[in-house]
Amino acid sequence: MIKRIDVVTLLPQMFAALTDYGVIGRALQSECLEFATWNPRDFTEDKHRSVDDRPYGGGPGMVMRPEPMACAIKAAQAAAVGRAYCVYLSPQGRLVDHDILQDLLARPRILLVAGRYEGLDERLIEAEADLELSIGDYVLSGGELPAMVLIDAMLRWLPGVLGDEDSAKQDSFAQGLLDYPHYTRPEVWDDVAVPDVLLSGDHKKIRRWRLQQALGRTWLRRPELIGQRRLSDEERCLLDEYIGEQEQ
Repeated sequence: MIKRIDVVTLLPQMFAALTDYGVIGRALQSECLEFATWNPRDFTEDKHRSVDDRPYGGGPGMVMRPEPMACAIKAAQAAAVGRAYCVYLSPQGRLVDHDILQDLLARPRILLVAGRYEGLDERLIEAEADLELSIGDYVLSGGELPAMVLIDAMLRWLPGVLGDEDSAKQDSFAQGLLDYPHYTRPEVWDDVAVPDVLLSGDHKKIRRWRLQQALGRTWLRRPELIGQRRLSDEERCLLDEYIGEQEQ
């Protein structure tokens, strides 16, 4: 289980959005989990503390120089016992999914590298990164937001973070399906009532309804997930009923 997270970033102050608020902030401030940021500018030697330069071959933008980034990574690696698993946040990386989160969560140390500008010198990526990850098929201004997304998504699974042990297990994708609809008081809002089954007190019916809604919502919005899932007889029956109702 993860014990320490380090982040190499030019904008360490951005991570206050995680460390200072909510359940993830409390987890990062707890004695059970260490968290630290490392700014490559602190490892420069020129008066301008420059960390970027023009790309060889021409083209727009700037590329992060390998020397200060490598020094920041090495300092982060040396800050605790055992080598950290190094993840570079990049639009060219593998898309984050539930399985990747579980794999990272099982590692004792994670080092996240957040790039800026046009990214890192490729030689540094090849030398230091164990994995490149992306949170979606789009480009952001830097890797800080993806790193924060990754941290939030991972730490929700740590025991005690969410309070209720079942909260993370029942979330979307934990079982390979999207989440079912949720309702709370009042019983009628804007002339729309909560589904009767949720008021019935019949836990078996509620479980079946929630499973059917999760299957149906996944079929409507993310059909590829249904295609990847080996449905049980009950799930196939519930989904067929849902599809039949939609067609009517």
